[in-house]
Amino acid sequence: MIRLIVGLGNPGKKYERTRHNVGFMVVDELVRRLRIKGYKEECLSHLYKTNLAGRELLIAKPQTFMNNSGLAVINLLEEYHIEPEEMLVVYDDLDLPLGKLRLRLEGSSGGHHGIESIIREVRTEKFPRLKVGIGRPKDKNKVVEYVLSPFEKEEWEVISRVLERASECLLRCVEFGIEESMNFCNVQV
Repeated sequence: MIRLIVGLGNPGKKYERTRHNVGFMVVDELVRRLRIKGYKEECLSHLYKTNLAGRELLIAKPQTFMNNSGLAVINLLEEYHIEPEEMLVVYDDLDLPLGKLRLRLEGSSGGHHGIESIIREVRTEKFPRLKVGIGRPKDKNKVVEYVLSPFEKEEWEVISRVLERASECLLRCVEFGIEESMNFCNVQV
């Protein structure tokens, strides 16, 4: 049962529309769809609360910057008595092509510093995650520059479809569970 959804990104206008913030973007779309008004500054996060599928659902955007996401996550888990497997983390993935979604029950960080931080703080890799493909830059030496740059104009058509599908995926995960939602979620949009 999913009780907490965490979208990863970096706070501030400077990073708002960058590839590394696609986790924030998915959460923003989910909040919009659920018509949640306002958030609280709590547990180092922007924290939204709603009821879905007959229970409270927390939706968080850590404000610790990507590489320290685990600090916000461990605060949330401890404050709300949530187990790691009751949390679903949404984030960007360089190893998936633009528009590809991949839902997993657990796994390594794959080199993603936000996930590394979460694993380090919660001391387990056993938490569900939704990876959102952003593709890789042609020049492998420009990964940091790439993830911190905005999506190109022509990529926004794909990204808008991704945000819709990913937010629907999250809703299904809360309502039906991770395993039941995999076929819907593991797609190229």
